[in-house]
Amino acid sequence: MEQAYGYGNRSNLMLAALNGAIYALVVWWAGKFAQRLGYFTALKLGFVIMFGSMLAGVWVHSAAGHILVMALTVIGMCFTWPTLEALASEGETSSGLQHAIGIYNIVWAGTAAIANFAGGAMLQKLGLKSLFYVPAAIQLIQLGLVYWVEAKVRQPLPAISGLPTTAEADRERGDRTARAVPLLHLPPRARNFLRMAWLANPFAYIAINTLIAVIPGVARRLELSTMVAGFCCSVWCFARLGAFMALWFWDGWHYRFRWLLAGFLALGLTFAIIVMAPDIAMLVLAQIVFGGAVGLIYYSSLFYSMNLSETKGEHGGIHEAAIGVGNFVGPAVGAVALYLAPHQPNGGVLAVSVLLLSGLGALLLCWKSGLPKDG
Repeated sequence: MEQAYGYGNRSNLMLAALNGAIYALVVWWAGKFAQRLGYFTALKLGFVIMFGSMLAGVWVHSAAGHILVMALTVIGMCFTWPTLEALASEGETSSGLQHAIGIYNIVWAGTAAIANFAGGAMLQKLGLKSLFYVPAAIQLIQLGLVYWVEAKVRQPLPAISGLPTTAEADRERGDRTARAVPLLHLPPRARNFLRMAWLANPFAYIAINTLIAVIPGVARRLELSTMVAGFCCSVWCFARLGAFMALWFWDGWHYRFRWLLAGFLALGLTFAIIVMAPDIAMLVLAQIVFGGAVGLIYYSSLFYSMNLSETKGEHGGIHEAAIGVGNFVGPAVGAVALYLAPHQPNGGVLAVSVLLLSGLGALLLCWKSGLPKDG
């Protein structure tokens, strides 16, 4: 939008806010859709919508048309995230859930890091249209994989004389699974940790989505080319991936408030440093800490959501809707600040930083409200 239609920070922030608003409104419902009508049905619908939207983007030549393409792509995406989270979590014990979510997080964070790292080079070498036809090809491959996996899952077991039928085997396997999964021994304030994680995660995405919207401005200020900006401004994605790997193998952070608090403090501090970094060294260093902070906050929200729920699809939708709220609020606040104070280039950053500070206060209040009462 910046290169083709001259969008600046304020316009890009407004676009990012629209993205978040659409996602927050649709994804909760999409999680319920997946829970009721089936995970594979939801995935197929999501990939078809995204594929069609990306394909249409190749032939669109107006800013309004591309905004519509973005909106339709986001709607399609709503059917995928909560569904994939539910598929990764269904039927797992508490320890199994730690392992399953670890793999899930590493897969999506790894591909996200690669996309952010290579995206600038792709646009510079292949042209702006590659923003549409490369993802369209990926969506088509994913759609084919869904059909393939669904066929494998639904393939009936061969009937052998003397052995139970497929239906009887499924019933017996389900009974064994039910007996094998113990009741979770949760700490007394587990629900309070879920509320705190649901509170913290939107603020993490307030910072993330605001950061993504203003990265073109940061690159312009530091005189980075599109390709170099992709390399230098994707460091936080790799740091988030590293955090996911550490949290996958180490569960000492489970239900420990000091870790969630430390992540939130680091989030607010490094966000402002990244946007106002005077040089590339400071930009990269701040991103390393920022990526670790958002990784811890996201992992907490998803783990607690899945660990404390029976309806994985619906809770995945709630987890993702909280992300959508953050994706809307942060850029919206930044855009309003730039509108009210157009001659203050850092006004949006300061406004979002104040917002993150208010989130810290809300997190502390939430923690205090969950403490046992004396007497």
